[in-house]
Amino acid sequence: MSYLKKRDKAVNWHPYTQMKTAEDAIPIMKGKGVYLFDDEGKRYIDAVSSWWVTLHGHSHPYIAERIFEQLNTLEQVIFAGFTHEPAIELSERLLQLLPKNQKKSFYSDNGSTAVEVALKMCIQYAYNNGKEKGKILAFKNAYHGDTFGAMSVSGRSAWTQPFAEMLFEVVFIDTPNSENIESLQLKINNWADDIICFIYEPLVQGAAGMLIYKPDDLNELMKICRNKNILMIQDEVFTGFGRTGKLFAADYLSEMPDIMCFSKGLTGGTLPMGITTCSNEIFNSFLSDNQYKALFHGHSFTANPLACTAALASMDLLLEKKTQENIHLISERHSVFLDIIKDITYIENPRQIGTIIAFDIITKEGTSYFNNIGKTLYKEFLARGIIIRPLGNIIYIVPPYCITANELEYIYQNILEVLDAFQN
Repeated sequence: MSYLKKRDKAVNWHPYTQMKTAEDAIPIMKGKGVYLFDDEGKRYIDAVSSWWVTLHGHSHPYIAERIFEQLNTLEQVIFAGFTHEPAIELSERLLQLLPKNQKKSFYSDNGSTAVEVALKMCIQYAYNNGKEKGKILAFKNAYHGDTFGAMSVSGRSAWTQPFAEMLFEVVFIDTPNSENIESLQLKINNWADDIICFIYEPLVQGAAGMLIYKPDDLNELMKICRNKNILMIQDEVFTGFGRTGKLFAADYLSEMPDIMCFSKGLTGGTLPMGITTCSNEIFNSFLSDNQYKALFHGHSFTANPLACTAALASMDLLLEKKTQENIHLISERHSVFLDIIKDITYIENPRQIGTIIAFDIITKEGTSYFNNIGKTLYKEFLARGIIIRPLGNIIYIVPPYCITANELEYIYQNILEVLDAFQN
């Protein structure tokens, strides 16, 4: 065991990890572009963008330079009663890219808290308007984060079981399709008077296994909610900033949400930050001479100038023609690979949207996050210098946008070789 591994094991508790049985964490010494380098000099392609956050590659010099300049100007200031230009500019520029009803930004520090803010906005919106409602509408298999509100509106699972009695009431429905939309409408109609809001991952349920559904079906569901005066929270923590092939999943939709949540790729994966945007209707419901109608939520690092600057730099890069062309390239290469694997007998449900591609490996254990094949495949890919973290028997690729066609081909080819070896 290396010196760093020993030090890490002595003091650190890693996320989503059974520490008794887990392999020692791999010390990463540096990152450059799509690559990460460990303490022994081994190079890995980061095919999952380090938990879906790294848009433009690791240690991007432009983002680093902008952060350095900001660090020497203003590193932090309380955002209650004060403001600064990076936060103002980021809100201005982000809101211009979103559906036209999004008018205000509220800053927090990660995806889960962006969701918490959204839920509190909706719950207090009802409270401030004298409406007694008590339930949230959400999708089965949803994942919105690990704080208590975010857990409550996420699908019930082994992850949430220890806290089951402490989670608030949620009406869970299936993701929409042409066959179930009428039954979903009936269920919503039955609960409508008590539903505060509907929260959803648009087009892709990420942690559930990259489950993809159609924009037209989501549009229909949003219309139903709008007709019943149910507020809508669109969780774009994962889907935002180009992942679906467009800037936001919202760009596939004609209906507009009341509230949107962002994190992950927001800063290009450089610094933690969350943003919750909302319509003027939501914002205005908190305006009052009554002090108690204000939104009492905040974080010490709300709108941190360094994180705002990183987000602005990432946005500059995202909107460049070269980046948009590479997003298109990734999407096209994924599509070609999808055609290659679609007829393989031990693979099912191949799927893709934009830079996201996934498929299930058929095993006796069935499709599950806890399918043992996931750990085995993870180690095999690491041995080949590729970071892919299967969701059980579900393999997915979500690469940084700077990846090349050759690097993608290397990933595809190794996936085929690994799977072929396992079947023989």
